[in-house]
Amino acid sequence: MQKRKLGNSGLEVSAIGLGCMGLSYAYGPAADRQQAITLIRAAVAHGVTLFDTAEVYGPFTNEKLVGEALAPFRDQVVIASKFGFDLDPETGERRGSLNSRPEHIKQVAEASLKRLRTDVIDLFYQHRVDPNVPIEDVAGAVKDLIAEGKVKHFGLSEAGARTIRRAHAVQQVTAVQNEYSLWTRDPEAEVLPTCEALGIGFVPWSPLGQGFLTGKVSATTTFDGASDLRATFTPEALRANRAVVDLLGQIAQRKKATPAQIALAWLLAQKPWIVPIPGTRRLERLEENLGAAEVEFAADDLREIESAFSKITVQGARLPEEHMSLIDS
Repeated sequence: MQKRKLGNSGLEVSAIGLGCMGLSYAYGPAADRQQAITLIRAAVAHGVTLFDTAEVYGPFTNEKLVGEALAPFRDQVVIASKFGFDLDPETGERRGSLNSRPEHIKQVAEASLKRLRTDVIDLFYQHRVDPNVPIEDVAGAVKDLIAEGKVKHFGLSEAGARTIRRAHAVQQVTAVQNEYSLWTRDPEAEVLPTCEALGIGFVPWSPLGQGFLTGKVSATTTFDGASDLRATFTPEALRANRAVVDLLGQIAQRKKATPAQIALAWLLAQKPWIVPIPGTRRLERLEENLGAAEVEFAADDLREIESAFSKITVQGARLPEEHMSLIDS
């Protein structure tokens, strides 16, 4: 597995990581626990070193799963987790929307350390920007945790360029994790240039468009509205957006790859400090995703993709409204 450094931080990880959320949360019922542990350990065997989780996934169950699965390999891997939602520490019940008060961040860190079976969190992200807490206070709280040896690196998720700059002025931001894929291009306008200017790595979550860019989702695919984020995808939007998958399929055929591999390879080709974290529950999909690191694009390939994509208008919302309302601009 190729390695990449997240910006100027010195944090080196595998070129493709593993997003663990979907094993427990957001994409239907949780996976079988033992099968999930087997998958995570298979990722380690294949050279993956970046594993992404959060307290809210479950809540709590995903961190426990990741902690158990990675315990035998703790010194070989980088574990990223997140804080920022207002959860009851005992039950996991949502008490409100967001909570990034410094005292709460430190409480979350202590609880996450226990669930992850570790004495340090390698990368600790603010999950969503809390408009009620100055980002300088958030960065200061994480800076304290770094000084105490409980956290190694600070990250931000779904943060806008201005917030990133303010946070970075207090505590170096190692990585920004926003949704980014061929069909979700929002970070290109301001966030990616800001990361480049400040030497910050970028970790695209949902790099396969919540599975749509694999070509396995069609207009007739249905999702459980109670447990699947993709319930917001309408048949009309899925039909209209099929043009994106068709484009990937055409390139995949020429490159002797799959649409998913082309989508991930396109991200890797954008910047050397971009590290996507696709998730999956299946070993064959894990191996397929990791194979994207072997796909090479010439400049002409990238221009062709850009030209073809510019003629496509992506339709529909990428997330339900309650999730979109929490995204910083």
